[in-house]
Amino acid sequence: MTEQRPIIPSGGRHIAIVGAGLSGSALAWHLARLSGDKTLRISLIDPRPEPGRGLAYSTPDPDHRLNVPHTRMTLDTSEPDHYAHWLQSGAAPAFAADALRPDGAIFTPRAVFGAYVLAHLQPFLDAGRIVHLQSRAVSATRAAGLWQIGLEDGRVIRADELVLAATHPGPGLPRGLEALAGTPALIADPYLPAALDGIDPEEELLIIGSGLTGADIVASLMRHNHKGRIRLLSRSGRRSQPHGPVQDESSADFTLDPPGTALALLRRIRAELAIAAEAGLTWHPVFDRLRSQGPQIWAALPLPERRRLLRHLRGLWDIHRFRIAPQTHASLLAAEQSNQLIALAGRVTGLERDGARLRISLRLRRGGALRFTADRVILATGPAHGAVTATNPLYADLAHQGLIATDPLGLGLSATTEGEAIDGKGQPQSDLLIAGPLARAAVGELMGVPEVTAWAERLAAKLAQAPVSA
Repeated sequence: MTEQRPIIPSGGRHIAIVGAGLSGSALAWHLARLSGDKTLRISLIDPRPEPGRGLAYSTPDPDHRLNVPHTRMTLDTSEPDHYAHWLQSGAAPAFAADALRPDGAIFTPRAVFGAYVLAHLQPFLDAGRIVHLQSRAVSATRAAGLWQIGLEDGRVIRADELVLAATHPGPGLPRGLEALAGTPALIADPYLPAALDGIDPEEELLIIGSGLTGADIVASLMRHNHKGRIRLLSRSGRRSQPHGPVQDESSADFTLDPPGTALALLRRIRAELAIAAEAGLTWHPVFDRLRSQGPQIWAALPLPERRRLLRHLRGLWDIHRFRIAPQTHASLLAAEQSNQLIALAGRVTGLERDGARLRISLRLRRGGALRFTADRVILATGPAHGAVTATNPLYADLAHQGLIATDPLGLGLSATTEGEAIDGKGQPQSDLLIAGPLARAAVGELMGVPEVTAWAERLAAKLAQAPVSA
């Protein structure tokens, strides 16, 4: 007979949050602050040694910076300067002086923001209001109106509500690189601890992905005095844009008669960019307004137009929306000017072993082909959110039961605009919620800290008002 695994009793209402990065931790923090029920138990289930950091804010590399100034980072949308005040309080760990820019903006290492999140969780952890269960959730079933959540270490957790907040799966392997899977010649996840430590300074590298992850990798390599040639490849060749000067806000209002098609939205954006230029503004304030009004813009678009928008305009949106920290941008420019860094637009069409090296063939975007040798390939394509039900064991289990489904746009999981997971039959579930970027198909923009924080506040308010299970 198989021994029954122990079940941790809830001892009152219990909310289990799977994932203790920013999405899960912000939700737990707001819920603990909002709830008047002192018997409420909140569990953060995550295998990392500390909650609050997650993938993005665990990196110890000082060149992995926040990509926005400190004044735009906060756990509390009612206090925009929440992070800035914490930095000034003396509680923050030390960081290099080059984080401070001449205009007063501070682009701190991401680990500092992780320390900030943990510092605000800590009082609730110490009081037992929030409990960190250091394990991985691998299964979940409903039984008698409660969730039974199986952990990798054999424990089973009973909860009234389950929140899915493990948001960043690893990158998918691009076509043509299958032969490198599992070999030292491929660094599949550059954010893993010591992922870049085994690279010899003389190695020639191919980085696939020219967004912020690729930029982080280049900055880290340059700080460690890498000497070898670095090629930065993406299909479009586009790169994350730098921040603009301090300037007035745009007066654009995309919520007035919001466009109902991707083409109409593009025309509206172009018109607002022209108005901004006439007023002496750069494109930055217009895109800031697009971001802040994103949910209303998204809501006005029917599904086919959302799909068209993603297919044709997502690349342009990403490079203007996800801006690069000035220090990182300067590192890339210096590497390019010395001809050590070469940016390429195209795709891999062939890969062969050439002794200990790799012979790589590319089809270039503007026509023609290129062949070169490299010692290693580094993936910087970002999380494969659309494949999350295949790569996360808990999500795979829930999908197999028909309790969750990939959203129609492949951005994450199907959810309502209130964060309720939509099951395989199209029904929302009030006791199964989705926190963070995996719910972005419901609202359009849910990747940055301001949006993740606002979403956490919304879910916390919903959960705090929910009735206790019978």
